[in-house]
Amino acid sequence: MDQSNVTQNRKSRRSNVLLAASIEASGAVNKVKLRNLSTEGALIEGDDLPVEGSEVLFRRNDLSVKGRIAWLDGRHAGVAFVGPILQEDVLRNIPSPRYRAPVGYRRPGLAVQKMSADEMRLAESWAWTPGRESLGE
Repeated sequence: MDQSNVTQNRKSRRSNVLLAASIEASGAVNKVKLRNLSTEGALIEGDDLPVEGSEVLFRRNDLSVKGRIAWLDGRHAGVAFVGPILQEDVLRNIPSPRYRAPVGYRRPGLAVQKMSADEMRLAESWAWTPGRESLGE
């Protein structure tokens, strides 16, 4: 599909999502994945999508909007709503982002720290060589 003029014709901002939805065309209900949603339309993905120009009823939770298949490309299709829907309806059907705790990455310190007496005894037992009394001599 030639998408060069698709972005130029958009009237409203689209919100990228991955949600379950359905479309109804000619009495048949088809489960689809909602890929993005705006006040003017939606991008859907699914199998056995109606042909381009088909009248459909798009459903997502309590949102039910009449529209038509504006374009079809394999498993993806654009649904153009008959009229714009309210921004509140769009936001109600898009979940808020989950909180992600910031990760505190730190480089390991480069300073040498003094060993405790137990650590020193353990190091001496590992590094013992004949003729040496203790480490560092």
